Amino acid sequence: MPQLLNIFFVGDIVGTPGLELATTLLPNYIKKYDVDLLIVNGENATEGKGIAEEHAKKLFDLGTHVITTGNHVWDRWDSRKVLGGERRILRPLNYPRENGGNGFIIVDLKDKGKAGVLNLQGRVYMQPIDDPFKTADWAVAKILEETKVVFVDFHADATAEKMAMGWYLDGKVTAIVGTHTHTPTADGRILPRGTAFQSDVGMTGPYDSVLGMKKELAIKRLMTATPHKYEVASHDVRLCGVFVKADAETGRALAMESIIFPAFG
Repeated sequence: MPQLLNIFFVGDIVGTPGLELATTLLPNYIKKYDVDLLIVNGENATEGKGIAEEHAKKLFDLGTHVITTGNHVWDRWDSRKVLGGERRILRPLNYPRENGGNGFIIVDLKDKGKAGVLNLQGRVYMQPIDDPFKTADWAVAKILEETKVVFVDFHADATAEKMAMGWYLDGKVTAIVGTHTHTPTADGRILPRGTAFQSDVGMTGPYDSVLGMKKELAIKRLMTATPHKYEVASHDVRLCGVFVKADAETGRALAMESIIFPAFG
């Protein structure tokens, strides 16, 4: 019998509404899926931009093993302190090395073995940082020295770039999921060589909004072509996530389920 590992990933938590729903629902999902490894993208947990220590602590208190982030983690200056003080909070590895924080971590799950979590960021329509493909090659090779289980959060804007990374890493990692666009895609599946993939998990936050932002402010920003203060919306809050069952010995994904709760419709 293969050694099975149950992994649960929660898409971008947006502000207090997303954090409160995650706090309410995650204990149920942990029990339902008998979760061994819980990963949460928390880059927007604090007022929709970045993550403060108190909100990171709330996520860890829920049983989260690793918090991933993305480009908006830098929007709060104190996020740098959080990144530097807690190895379990990741920032995309392919930012210049002068930035504090870690881009990947290997988690010791005791009798379940070890698992690697890697955070990368795309470059299409985003900051011109280091090549995520070459960075992935280096990081995955390092992780594979200790474990076959590798989970990748690819924080990127362009669907094409996410899909390209999925095909590039197929068979090399256990799962790669996209974050950042806050809109769940319907392409969750296991690729031919055994890697679970979804272009974007979606956000855990208010969907009566424009990607989590109050609708009227987002519309005004687009119509006037000028900045407006980001304010988190508050209604129609949903949790988006992905469940992956993996073979810990081979690192292959055996099953995958995309989750939206409450469901649309």
